[in-house]
Amino acid sequence: MSANRFYYSDSISGFLNTESETIIGTLTLASQHDINDETSKSWVAEIESLRNVLAPYKDRGSLYFEYNIPRMGRRADVVLVIDELVFVLEYKTADSKFSHEARMQVWDYALDLKNFQEGSLERIIIPVLVAESEKDKHCVFKLRHLEDNVYEPLLTNNNRLAEAISMPLTQIPHDLVTHSDERDERWAKSGYEPTPTIIEAAVALYEENTVEDITKHGGDIDKASAELRRIIDFSRENQRKAICFITGVPGAGKTLIGLNTAIDQFNRGEKAVYLSGNFPLVEVLQEALTRDYVRREKMKSRKIKGYRACTKEEAKSKVKAFIQMIHHYRDLYLEGTKVVGNEIKPIEGYFRSHTDKAYIPAEHVAIFDEAQRAWTGDELKRFMREKKRIADFPYSEPEYLISCMNRQTDWGVVVCLVGNGQAINKGEAGLTEWIESINRRYRDWDVYMSEYLIESGDVSKEELALVKQQLKPREDLHLKMSMRSFRSEKVSIFVNQLLALQREDAAATLKELGNYPIVLTRSLETAKQWLRDHARGSERFGLLASSKAERLKAISINVRYQPDFVHWFLEDESDIRSSNALEDTLTEFKVQGLEIDWACVAWDADLRLNREQTAWQHFQLRSGAKWQNIHKPINQTYQINAYRVLLTRARQGMVIVVPEGDRGVPPDDTRKPEWYDGIYGYLKSIGINEIESIC
Repeated sequence: MSANRFYYSDSISGFLNTESETIIGTLTLASQHDINDETSKSWVAEIESLRNVLAPYKDRGSLYFEYNIPRMGRRADVVLVIDELVFVLEYKTADSKFSHEARMQVWDYALDLKNFQEGSLERIIIPVLVAESEKDKHCVFKLRHLEDNVYEPLLTNNNRLAEAISMPLTQIPHDLVTHSDERDERWAKSGYEPTPTIIEAAVALYEENTVEDITKHGGDIDKASAELRRIIDFSRENQRKAICFITGVPGAGKTLIGLNTAIDQFNRGEKAVYLSGNFPLVEVLQEALTRDYVRREKMKSRKIKGYRACTKEEAKSKVKAFIQMIHHYRDLYLEGTKVVGNEIKPIEGYFRSHTDKAYIPAEHVAIFDEAQRAWTGDELKRFMREKKRIADFPYSEPEYLISCMNRQTDWGVVVCLVGNGQAINKGEAGLTEWIESINRRYRDWDVYMSEYLIESGDVSKEELALVKQQLKPREDLHLKMSMRSFRSEKVSIFVNQLLALQREDAAATLKELGNYPIVLTRSLETAKQWLRDHARGSERFGLLASSKAERLKAISINVRYQPDFVHWFLEDESDIRSSNALEDTLTEFKVQGLEIDWACVAWDADLRLNREQTAWQHFQLRSGAKWQNIHKPINQTYQINAYRVLLTRARQGMVIVVPEGDRGVPPDDTRKPEWYDGIYGYLKSIGINEIESIC
């Protein structure tokens, strides 16, 4: 564990007997940043406020200043451990009011310790917001919590800080134990295994944290990241070109590895680019990183005299240097080229030479997320003909993307992040096309993949035989464990069994989900209230539905209206565009690759069961009046995968809403109750608990 978990620690007795100047010196030496007068004054104020209230507990606990919360990229001001209770204190010395943002911040700290720090799993945690000059009458000391023993934040000023500490100790039942410095130290340095959202992870990585800092230590992600770095280093040192396939279950962290690699190479002085065809993912990540960059720039400008903070436009330009849409990258390197036979060649005279930097990619490492979704030759040919006016384009998308890196005169690495079971669009080439492209044109490239991919059947033995001489198996390139849900790693297994109609297996797996709640209701309002009751701090929740779920409009879910997904994912509940407002619904096309903490998945009659409940039936609404069967197997697969995407977005729990349908006279023939009853009955039969309606 890093020695930098906290800047200063001592028993309460030791703290009370240590000069403030000594403590400030220790804090300053431990900090990785330059300390200004404002920070020093804040530390002095915190130390003095604690001296005034901790004397009664001098033999009962320990304290820690600047306690690291890696997943959030921040440090809690003070953590107190008294009688085994953990107090997380956040000081707002410059604020005279209790802000909503500060309340959410300290609550998030407490939830983070509970969920991700091993030593806190059985502890009682009380977040405390200290606004030193707030009026006494505005302080809040209500002791409320959910079953995990994380309390809602207490709000206090300096005058009533003693009360904020004494009240929980006297009113919350807990074991009284003799204080032990050793036991407190074991708690403070106990294992920290966070599973950040992809947005949190990207921000933390961009702030120069490492993937080891922000994810589970010793896990698949660490091993795959290290293996990928070795492959890149080997290719650079030996002037080789290579393609590397990283595979894994949904939510295993493939995107995180891609972002980590791009940022890691950037920090090492080597250009790399993370590319995705997932427009919402790219837009949300670019905006989140841009906002964070601007925030940090403003902080610098306040601390460093004369420092000019960059504008948002400048920040976004920096972010776009290593996170791009795959189509923008593809189109960039079409410039100055033409189709010659079955190849793309530079236009004579357009470039100074074939080594012209406008012709060769700026990056030696290109990472393609969801690589299996790259377009087939026919789909790319159609697109080029209709949108770019290029006739008879000779490459599939995998083939062309590799060709761009092949222009490098020395070395290059293409990294393919490969998922399965989530294809939701036509024209996707799958993994086969990448293998066949290598065989057709790039037989001098090294090919790295795990034994899992070799044995999985995603690529046939005959296809793999085509690249046998180039193949270099690497076991660590497959991620076996989902990290999307830190509460249960079996959610994706359960969802697969549910959609495969494996009733008994799904029921058994559901019982193993532990504290990952999945519940069922017929009422949208009941579902919304369930989300509000379970979300705490800045946890994000929202409404999800299939893009074909058009009859959910009858319960005020309009999937044809597409909200701004950037605001949906990034704004807080004070903004009506936020997911937390529970007004707008996203479909599988806007949430794939992203996640939220708590989800409401609304299930329509587009995917329903036959009368015997032995097979799914697939429908889409036509002309607003009639459901029409979906007959093509590939389109049926897309629909199943759409629900798979929706049912695997939540990290902490979900509620499934199956409407009642229309029981009126005359009935609405697009909302027959028996369709919805069949779905509801199936979900109930595998053990999903019903929740009572609030109506």
